[in-house]
Amino acid sequence: MRPAPCDVAMGGGVAVEPLEWVIPPGLAPRSIVRVVAPSGPFDPALVWRGLGWLAERYRVRFDRGIFERAGYLAGSDARRRDELASALEEPDIAAILCSRGGYGTSRYAHTVDFSRLRVSPRWLVGFSDVTALHVEATRHRVASLHAPNVTGLGRGDAVARAEFARALEQPLEQRTFAGLRTHVQGGVTGRLFGGNLTLLHACAAAGRLHPPAGGILVIEDVGERPYRIDRMLATLVAGGHLARLGGIVVADFTECAPTTDGVTVARVIGELLEPLGIPLASGLAVGHGVRNMPVAFGVPARLEALASGASLVLSPRA
Repeated sequence: MRPAPCDVAMGGGVAVEPLEWVIPPGLAPRSIVRVVAPSGPFDPALVWRGLGWLAERYRVRFDRGIFERAGYLAGSDARRRDELASALEEPDIAAILCSRGGYGTSRYAHTVDFSRLRVSPRWLVGFSDVTALHVEATRHRVASLHAPNVTGLGRGDAVARAEFARALEQPLEQRTFAGLRTHVQGGVTGRLFGGNLTLLHACAAAGRLHPPAGGILVIEDVGERPYRIDRMLATLVAGGHLARLGGIVVADFTECAPTTDGVTVARVIGELLEPLGIPLASGLAVGHGVRNMPVAFGVPARLEALASGASLVLSPRA
């Protein structure tokens, strides 16, 4: 498939010549996948279960260093950075799967050469703290997969694992997410991108966030009070980071209950995102909830927000 034109790419914080989007090829049974630990430490039992399931379908590579622990990090910055950089260059790798989120990618992601994804395309897979890596892939206009980490596969059921494999092996298959709630009516087609709101906010502060023009933003988060979500959205709006969006889909905001003031996430969304006047929907089962549906960032998507309800269609006419 010929990559579609992209609006702009960034080099060293400066706009350069437009790049075409690169969509890595889908996996097949016995494809080689590399597991890395770019962020926090994890429950080894869950990762071993996830590795076991992966090994039933793919050829799995990993270094024992993924089991290292340094406080709230999966080993030193150097270990995690070098592991990721090696996975970006290693021949024959079809996908890089992240063991867990947590925290840690923001300490070194800006020093890694993600242009290797354009030279040798492969799927970068994960969510939560892995959002910082999705942001870097988006900067280079390479599609990536927002999906469960290996620990999630370790606790996942057959349905979740089947969805994961389908997304990796048929990334351009049309998929429809219906039954969403409409906040602002309208329809838009654009490239999907986004991830964890806290990480997107941090990437914006670091000057790394460069959404595709007309893109459809997907946001989720966990454990954040509504006033903190308010602060992050307000500063993204004030900084112009949402100015070029075509639409927004609000996914799961898990364990984000109001305090004694009673202000909910839904109210914050209404006050800060509805005034943007672009198609806006909520209810997508993506994030830290019970079900974390895989969605490919960088693929074309169509958001249709009607008075009767909304839907998100991935890969329309791809």
